Amino acid sequence: MKKLKLVMVGNGMAGVRTLEELIRIAPERYDITVFGAEPYANYNRIMLSPVLAGEQTINDIMLNDVDWYGKHNIILHLGKKIARIDRRHRLVIAEDGTTAEYDRLLLATGSTPFILPVPGKDLHGIIAYRDIQDTNAMIEAAQAHKHALVIGGGLLGLEAANGLKLRGMDVTVVHLPNWLMERQLDPAAGRLLQQSLQDRGLKFLLGKNTKEIIGNENGRVKAVRFDDGLEVPAELVVMAVGIRPNTALAESAGLYCNRGIVVNDTMQTYDPRIYAVGECVNHRGTAYGLVAPLFEMAAVCANHLANFGIGHYRGSVTSTKLKVTGIDLFSAGEFMGGEGTEEIVLSDPMGGVYKKLVLKGDKLIGACLYGDTVDGSWYFKLLREQRSISEIRDVLIFGEGGIEPSGDINPGELADAAEQAGAKT
Repeated sequence: MKKLKLVMVGNGMAGVRTLEELIRIAPERYDITVFGAEPYANYNRIMLSPVLAGEQTINDIMLNDVDWYGKHNIILHLGKKIARIDRRHRLVIAEDGTTAEYDRLLLATGSTPFILPVPGKDLHGIIAYRDIQDTNAMIEAAQAHKHALVIGGGLLGLEAANGLKLRGMDVTVVHLPNWLMERQLDPAAGRLLQQSLQDRGLKFLLGKNTKEIIGNENGRVKAVRFDDGLEVPAELVVMAVGIRPNTALAESAGLYCNRGIVVNDTMQTYDPRIYAVGECVNHRGTAYGLVAPLFEMAAVCANHLANFGIGHYRGSVTSTKLKVTGIDLFSAGEFMGGEGTEEIVLSDPMGGVYKKLVLKGDKLIGACLYGDTVDGSWYFKLLREQRSISEIRDVLIFGEGGIEPSGDINPGELADAAEQAGAKT
């Protein structure tokens, strides 16, 4: 059977995972061509922070080097950004004029960092934190300058701040909400995280809204001014205030986009020859930025590209397990609580441990853990499977290891028994 032509635009983690799955289950179905805008092969974007901190190198975080593509007879174009898709002739055209025909097209264009639309945003010394180029720019800036300001107290912002601090810079983190990582932590856990990072030398300005970035006579940033009049010196400003699905190419090709490239449950766009996976996608109204959902998309997409027609992507129930500058964090579900919910809290600030479980009736609906996340996966399983916790409610906060088995019943079996008991009532 003659091979079909598959072209992939984008060379990140979600797209290459799709290729890995496809090669595993249908190695002879396609001649594959990949275009990557960056001059690097597939690397682990999550591990950029250890590179910034000087703990790893670029080579250490490579997932699939150039040789991997050659081994699987994949034509790889690095440093070539696709400028246009000609859907009528099934052709992609790169900015340098390189073209490739396709029978199937896979868009894995990822996301783009959001830059605050404030005066001075185009000054030298203002960067996002998204790729290897950004990381190298921060490393170079740390060698030449002293004061850094990171706008955004989410995961990326804190990792950038920690890395720059380890590189010898004086770092201030600015965050509009009143506690750090508000999407993953509640206020109590956010304050514990802030105190720990302050003990390491980071500075914080919370509840601050950036009004203007001020430059010097050479066109480089020298300070940041806030709407309350406060002005902070900064020779490097890192914007870590969020990402947006990169839909520009898809939109220019006439594909339907709405806060992402809209796909169905088989990861197909409104043009059935064109698939999309990763952070560029909007599936059932949701765009995902975590690795686990992106890899779930990849598995479904690969099965349908292989023409097996197996599986549908229905969306993902997500949890977040992170290690921020050595501190373990976990959250899942409705961890902020709310009307009609109850909370079980264990707080040991001196020991650096905080746990909050949110219950509704006899079901766990949310969890927020700081410092001790060993039971995160167990809580997530209870949450995802909606097990009844009525029989273990009084020891739930102590985790799976806190359940004392009787006789030969292990903790996992006891949890199952609790679920069955709940089903009978």
